[in-house]
Amino acid sequence: MDIVTPYSINLGGKLVELTEPQVMGILNVTPDSFYADSRKQTEEAIANRVQQIVAEGALIVDVGACSTRPGGELADGVEECRRLKFALEIIRREVPDAILSVDTFRADVAKMAVEEYGVAIINDISGGTDEDMFPMVARLGVPYVLTHNGPLGSSIGEMMHTLSIAIGKLAELGQKDIIIDPGFGFGKSMDENYQVLAHLDELRAMGMPILVGLSRKRMAYQLLGTTPQEALNGTSVLHTLALERGAHLLRVHDVAAANEVIKIVKQCSCHSA
Repeated sequence: MDIVTPYSINLGGKLVELTEPQVMGILNVTPDSFYADSRKQTEEAIANRVQQIVAEGALIVDVGACSTRPGGELADGVEECRRLKFALEIIRREVPDAILSVDTFRADVAKMAVEEYGVAIINDISGGTDEDMFPMVARLGVPYVLTHNGPLGSSIGEMMHTLSIAIGKLAELGQKDIIIDPGFGFGKSMDENYQVLAHLDELRAMGMPILVGLSRKRMAYQLLGTTPQEALNGTSVLHTLALERGAHLLRVHDVAAANEVIKIVKQCSCHSA
């Protein structure tokens, strides 16, 4: 039995088949991301991190330059661009063929990243709060990660309705590749996060790849009474549950560990009825 529904997405001009789950490795070039060990700001740290992500088998490197952690202060667009340009120059030099995603909610930042550095995916955790974002990604012709940012509502069906409205707007603009992110940790309570995870397989009905960002998040460490630094084991459990429910992409801090989870789940699925 397949553990995901196969999809094809255009990444940097190349059609990539998502016939099995893949990993998106996180590279934060911020001073304040919630998981302190993920913060990389020097040239050496950024170079080492991108090399590690690729060596451990991630399909995509997701670069973030503006932390959206709860209670944090957002960097302005100028500072976000400065950080990104610094990092992307290094990444393109160190691993020129890497498939890059940029984690941003600003349309002008997305434009710069795609046009100047060949970034292949825009990962927008806001769900499109910048009114220029949908037209921009459609014009740029790159896959767009559409995130459900806010409370779950009455059910997973309400989440799907909200996502469907945004998908309709994107489709009208000619956007082709859309990846759905249910937005774990974004405006949702602990119970809502687990309700979404329990019903994640229902998102398959939307007919699009599913990305999950569960790595070292509060829903793991707060439940277990630990910290983000101690949350790898909890993260692996969350990843296992997400894969069993049809997740295509795992956005993670720990690439090697995530690939081990994928390998085990895939092996088990081979023997399922």
